[in-house]
Amino acid sequence: MIKVGVVGGAGYTGGELIRLLIHHPQVQVLFVQSNSNAGNPVYSVHKDLYGETNLLFSATIDVEVDIIFLCVGHGDAVQFLNNNTIPDSIKIIDLSQDFRLQPKSVFGTRSFVYGLPELNKDKISVASNIANPGCFATAIQLGLLPLSKVGLLSNVYTTGITGSTGAGQSLNATSHFSWRANNIQAYKTLNHQHIAEISESINAQGIHFVPWRGDFTRGIYVSSTLDSTLTQEALYDLYQNFYNDAVFTHVSDTMIDLKQVVNTNKCLIHIEKVGNKVVIHSCIDNLLKGASGQALQNMNIMFGIPEKTGLQLKTNYF
Repeated sequence: MIKVGVVGGAGYTGGELIRLLIHHPQVQVLFVQSNSNAGNPVYSVHKDLYGETNLLFSATIDVEVDIIFLCVGHGDAVQFLNNNTIPDSIKIIDLSQDFRLQPKSVFGTRSFVYGLPELNKDKISVASNIANPGCFATAIQLGLLPLSKVGLLSNVYTTGITGSTGAGQSLNATSHFSWRANNIQAYKTLNHQHIAEISESINAQGIHFVPWRGDFTRGIYVSSTLDSTLTQEALYDLYQNFYNDAVFTHVSDTMIDLKQVVNTNKCLIHIEKVGNKVVIHSCIDNLLKGASGQALQNMNIMFGIPEKTGLQLKTNYF
């Protein structure tokens, strides 16, 4: 059994990760740490886990584990490692953005690998520390990686819409129901924090990204527009060949929709072409393939376990 600890287990990503871990056939969860909920049952915060686990939130960590997941806010992963002595023998998967960019990927004796399996599976398999990708970054990159591989990305214009859980569990002016219902809004236009990590991973001259807040709770739907002289058939073959061995990323020959991926670790991709304009649609669940599910996928790869272990989930389509 893989002994696991979770730091920052009270948020949305923490809750999703705990849900996956307690049902993983090769995992034993030793602790779930939360400063604000220490001593309380995990199900007191994550109501969907009532009857699933009797774990209590702890104020401290246990270093008798094999791996620690950091489900903390941006900037808090660095602070956690500064404040706690974690033996190098313990693997770390960080779900914040603290170690995603190359200039920040080394912390003391730890070197973090960017954890996008469709891009870095071989590196992940021998890594001790993983920087889990961002949710929008995952959806956008998976839509563009095949074209990047053959050097055919230039001036990509991307729009993407995300559910309210992408803003985290703490309420703010744009995440509560009365604002979100029957409403959408663009935000961080051309300045989203995930652009930097996307630019490091794919060979593109210009990524122009406009994200949107959507009137739903979870999921991300992205459409990336660019010029290409490749035929529709050639594009489809390129994508099918690139993702031939990917267990969670699939290329659809029919239009995709968000309900196909919510509550799964899948990414679905569809390609449309009119004239020389190509639109690549991609969609994921922001809390699973965009966060906790991908983190567990990375853990499976690190420990030599089949990638789908603990992640064979059915979408909530109806």
